[in-house]
Amino acid sequence: MSGLPDKSTEALWYVIHTYAGYENRVKATLDLIIENRGLQDMIQEVLVPTETVIEIKDGKRKTVERKIYPGYVLVKMILTDEIWYIVRNTRGVTGFVGPSSTNPVPLSDDELGMMGLDKDWEPVMDYEVGDNVRVINGPLEGFEGKVDEINMDKKKVTVIVSMFGRETPVELELTQVMLQTN
Repeated sequence: MSGLPDKSTEALWYVIHTYAGYENRVKATLDLIIENRGLQDMIQEVLVPTETVIEIKDGKRKTVERKIYPGYVLVKMILTDEIWYIVRNTRGVTGFVGPSSTNPVPLSDDELGMMGLDKDWEPVMDYEVGDNVRVINGPLEGFEGKVDEINMDKKKVTVIVSMFGRETPVELELTQVMLQTN
């Protein structure tokens, strides 16, 4: 591992890959290493993104926390050879996400925004209320509809699509749709 800057001044978000089910253990281990070695300035945050969902099991509703990105942990850090070595050799870590494990690539501004890590992020949209759009990813990929509402606070768009012969409103991420051109 060489070619990393000796000392970068800005902490950036990186993604590390872990063994399945080891996300929380990796976070706990890194938090302990940060505390014990006084690395709070170098490794500023370790995050296992979760969402609260309602599951119905045996007819009972239960609220549970589910990992949004199973097998991955997000780390905001200043990348140096020493910090790379510490994180890479943490038990349960298989490597950094990037072209190679020795060449980690920080998350882009758009990726940070879509993950909710950059609260000031504003996606570039080429559509507005009333426009015809096409869903470009997710379970409804390929569906077409009309923009009914745009909620910039939640970064969501409500699109009316025809599903099973009915007009149905669906809430999507702003980046899941694009202007329909014909």
